[in-house]
Amino acid sequence: MSILAAAIGVRQPKLDDALAGFAKSARPWSFILFREACVSREQVTRLCADLREAAGHDAIIYIDQEGGRVARLKAPMWPTWPACALYGKLYERDKERGIEAAKLGHRLIAHELKQMGVDADYAPVLDVPVDGADLIIGDRAFSQDPDVIAVLGRAALKGLREGGVLGCVKHMPGHGRADADSHLSLPKVSVGHNQLGADWAPFRALNDAEAAMTAHIVYQSIDPDRPATHSPIVIEKIIRGEIGFDGLLASDDLDMKALEGTLQTKAEKAFAAGCDLVLQCSGVIADMENVAQGCPILSGKPLERAERASRVAKAKPQPFDAAHAWHRYWSLMGPYWTPK
Repeated sequence: MSILAAAIGVRQPKLDDALAGFAKSARPWSFILFREACVSREQVTRLCADLREAAGHDAIIYIDQEGGRVARLKAPMWPTWPACALYGKLYERDKERGIEAAKLGHRLIAHELKQMGVDADYAPVLDVPVDGADLIIGDRAFSQDPDVIAVLGRAALKGLREGGVLGCVKHMPGHGRADADSHLSLPKVSVGHNQLGADWAPFRALNDAEAAMTAHIVYQSIDPDRPATHSPIVIEKIIRGEIGFDGLLASDDLDMKALEGTLQTKAEKAFAAGCDLVLQCSGVIADMENVAQGCPILSGKPLERAERASRVAKAKPQPFDAAHAWHRYWSLMGPYWTPK
């Protein structure tokens, strides 16, 4: 079965003829649900089933549900989740409670997603924010301490896995020093290899993750001419080499303004650099068709990595008492956080 090495953004609550036609002809590995695609639990469940039927295979359905600023599922229909920095603050007070809260929060997110047919989450963030950097990461990070990020990131990933949901660590090899928001422009990081090593540490600690997302950032001391997503030096030497990551490597969204060129060209450069998969998130059919022209069919090592990731996404959740878990979660988080 031929599957396109792409994850395609969906920004509509129902499948129409245009999206169904694209899904049938392109057969992307994954779809990504955005806020506009999420109206109710019943509607999301139907949409997931329709997307898989149109694509003709059991496609992975991803969503961005980190908590805090990055949450596609919104109240009052869905629970509100804290930004991950709050788990870091709890960890500073009580390490065991911080770890338990990070794991349990992500286990509850997984429970919510899996019931609707969403089987993957673009989380956790392992970036190490530094003072003076652009605030695009900010409180999305667990901490400014790489060791704390690694511990809480591991807990979060475990919570997702236990719920039968595939995680995706991001943004490899590190977005915390970015001097700009890569949605809007191309960030550049000028520090040397030794300082960057601290940024890579959480990713190295979780290099057994099944999936990761690249950063659209130029690391000038490694490859001054190309952002990581388009840099074979960064991907081969740092991500696959020093970090030791051998999971499914996806680009960040190719629609972001950090990258230049057509979507087809952006995709071709990402695959030439060593990405296994690319993301295209506008929800516009013409854009989907454009990026598809630059995408190969999954095969060889990328296919092996995609199959490993799929096994996590399609796994049966471990036994779980949601009511008890919610009670315990609020006993941990209630003294420190009130949802807005």
